[in-house]
Amino acid sequence: MYAVIRAGGKQYRVAPGDVIRIEKTGTGTDGQVEFPVLAVSGEEGQIGSGSDARVVGQVVDEGRGAKILVFHYKRKKQYKKLRGHRQDFTAVRISEIAFGGQSFKAPDLPKQEAKPQKVKAATEEPEEQPKPKKATAKKKSAPKKAAKKASKKK
Repeated sequence: MYAVIRAGGKQYRVAPGDVIRIEKTGTGTDGQVEFPVLAVSGEEGQIGSGSDARVVGQVVDEGRGAKILVFHYKRKKQYKKLRGHRQDFTAVRISEIAFGGQSFKAPDLPKQEAKPQKVKAATEEPEEQPKPKKATAKKKSAPKKAAKKASKKK
């Protein structure tokens, strides 16, 4: 099942579990966002209008996109202007699509567990670490130009 939604003046085709980047929006309650639906497609090939459909997403991340350089130039007039732009975005994971009395939900993401920290026993004696070796300076060879001049004189 998928739906076509509108967000930030653009249209997106989404399915439950998809993560989309939309233009920055003010998040709703508890990071939930509901989108206006344009069209919905069911499993049996049925396509309906979005009047009774509902698409709900969960805010995953907010940030800024890659920098885009905008360069204005007029030839023969000594006019150059360089500006940069970074678009704000909100990453949203589609959690549910409801249509015609049916609800299609995305599977829950597994929770990430923190890595256990290694604990040193207090009774262990610290091992002696070997001392780092000093770097020796390499002897420089004669410059190439001097070598060429010497070969030409002979």
